[in-house]
Amino acid sequence: MEKIEVGDNIPEFCLTDQEGREVCNGDLMGKWTVLYFYPKDNTPGCTREAKDFSCEVERFGREGARIIGISPDPEKSHLNFIGRHELKLTLLSDPEHSVLGSFGAWRNKKMYGREFMGVERSTFLIDPEGRIKKIWRKVKVPGHVDDVLETLTSLKGSN
Repeated sequence: MEKIEVGDNIPEFCLTDQEGREVCNGDLMGKWTVLYFYPKDNTPGCTREAKDFSCEVERFGREGARIIGISPDPEKSHLNFIGRHELKLTLLSDPEHSVLGSFGAWRNKKMYGREFMGVERSTFLIDPEGRIKKIWRKVKVPGHVDDVLETLTSLKGSN
């Protein structure tokens, strides 16, 4: 597992979205990107986070940013998740945990005294040149989307 930090270029990757289309790191160039990693479709925290981001898609768009979520769930699950909650997001499937791992979001976790590998809820703000400008680890969902939007606005203002 790599240690990725602010200022690093995003790792190379290609994953498929909910429609089966390939999305690669090069596709993220030229526009700000909010890349967020979440554990599982249709669970309470992940649904809240996706709905919060989805509600603010237009505000992020006005700031020149897109929002992409990544989880280990398959494309079909993402498609169902989007339809069920009327999400306005692109969701990428990473069943092999390769991109999760390269961003340090596939980690050893502990719950109820047992250890297991799982997704650490994380968000990365990426500039149009593909550099990481801000990282949020161990994200708590309430208020997170507002924090990301404020950070994006602030960073764009200082460029």
